[in-house]
Amino acid sequence: MTCRFRVLRTLRPSPRRVRATPTSSAPWDERCMTSFSTGVPEGVHDLPPGVALPLESNLAFMNGVSFTKGCYIGQELTARTHHMGIVRKRLFPVQLVGPLPSGDITPGTVVLTESGQAAGKYRAGQGDVGLALLHLDKVKGLLHIRTAGGGQVALTASAPDWWPTAAK
Repeated sequence: MTCRFRVLRTLRPSPRRVRATPTSSAPWDERCMTSFSTGVPEGVHDLPPGVALPLESNLAFMNGVSFTKGCYIGQELTARTHHMGIVRKRLFPVQLVGPLPSGDITPGTVVLTESGQAAGKYRAGQGDVGLALLHLDKVKGLLHIRTAGGGQVALTASAPDWWPTAAK
């Protein structure tokens, strides 16, 4: 089946130009900082398609997953994981501590424990706040990221206030 699109065009150019208006009155940087510090992912940078799972990304906490409606991609895995109650990783807001690298930390950078074991992956961030997908059993210890220059940046993860008490 071929898809056809209809293009509507005015015959006379409009004297007014359309301007894109932001969805929020807050500047973009401030909005991102707030999103990261509260642990709310936004868009494909925070939730990469094909990589991010809804329950690990806390979408069930935000009523972003229906357990009564069927027929969506990944529904079987999501429902089974939810009903078994086993989620091993979650997307946490993280605070970078100490001297920050001159450039941004690359999304996908491995987050390490004090002993050097992988604890998860850094997803996105700005300045000293960000989001990281971390194993729940390794969140309480000391964590760090190795920078491109060979240094280390310590980070702390915390469960946001809006999470259900049982998940903290």
